[in-house]
Amino acid sequence: MVELAGIGPAPHGCALLADLGADVVSVVSPAQAAGGGLPGSGGGSRGSGAGSGGGERPPATNPLSRGKRSVTIDLKDPAGNGQLLALTDVADVLVDPYRPGVCERLGIGPDVVCGRNPRLVYARLTGWGQTGPYATTAGHDVNYLAISGALALLSPQPGAPPTIPLNMLADFAGGGLMLALGVSTALVERGSSGLGQTVDVAMVDGVATLVGPFYHAVSSGSWGPPGTNLLDGGAHFYNVYATADHRWVAVGAIEPQFYANLLDVLGLHDDPAQWDQSGWPAWRERLAACFADATRDEWQARFDGVDACVTPVLDPAEAAADPHMVARNSVVSVAGIAQGGLAPRFDRTPGSVGEACHPGSSTVDEVAARWGAK
Repeated sequence: MVELAGIGPAPHGCALLADLGADVVSVVSPAQAAGGGLPGSGGGSRGSGAGSGGGERPPATNPLSRGKRSVTIDLKDPAGNGQLLALTDVADVLVDPYRPGVCERLGIGPDVVCGRNPRLVYARLTGWGQTGPYATTAGHDVNYLAISGALALLSPQPGAPPTIPLNMLADFAGGGLMLALGVSTALVERGSSGLGQTVDVAMVDGVATLVGPFYHAVSSGSWGPPGTNLLDGGAHFYNVYATADHRWVAVGAIEPQFYANLLDVLGLHDDPAQWDQSGWPAWRERLAACFADATRDEWQARFDGVDACVTPVLDPAEAAADPHMVARNSVVSVAGIAQGGLAPRFDRTPGSVGEACHPGSSTVDEVAARWGAK
């Protein structure tokens, strides 16, 4: 699998596939190799990077480069172009993270590459997709969220600005995960047809699939203004509350039996009508007052073993030490740096978390020999 080095979403999707057994080679330019790679795409090591001048490089730790090898190819040079084509002639997948038309201008577009290797899956990952009026327009995660309608749903209340959810939704869920799904599906189909195909992965499309149920809710009239609905902080039994030590607990007691357990632990026994939305604001205040009386860890202890769907809100360092996360190796350490573990899990072919790589740390000849390129 050949990955043309990009930022964020494409390396993420390829790293997921590498975890699950794909042989991924990331192709970086000479400038990327000399400078340590693009942000979020290459070696990402602590301390000095490639080309920093002097001393042995520390271990690579970037989770987006783990389990991969990396080679340097100048795609603007005819000789480099030939090197890449020699690899794609024997590869199963090529991942293109560039804007529409860039690979065509470099002479490595689908017509050329797939014409030489009809079994190749040519996966193209962009923000807006290969077609449409925005296809050649610049954008980032927040823009794809905005256009897809997702960002408007993340406003805490009417008139308040939406909350930006880092770049997890469009970049990594709508982009990286959809890339991994698209590549996997195309490879499964190839098992029947014997042919590859071009896969158009657009982050805005991926986000739209995530928003799908809420498009339905809005168009059917069952979704109200921001901050008044069951799942956006409107309900007192599906919310986040501050504790006495200025930390937080998350409450998701939707089902009646869990809601009853929640009220029991809180000592609230006046049997409210859970689904009477007119009472939700007042009950949010009551629950807020209750949770403010004890620390987060005290509440965790009180709810321990109680099915009330109440959990502490952990920061990333705390999450890495949580007993459940530890038991499942959900957070792992690569060269002493924490990152996400394997997902999903397979019983016969479990996958593994490989070492991260520095940009350009392997050679084209090494990869060609491994893949049997001529």
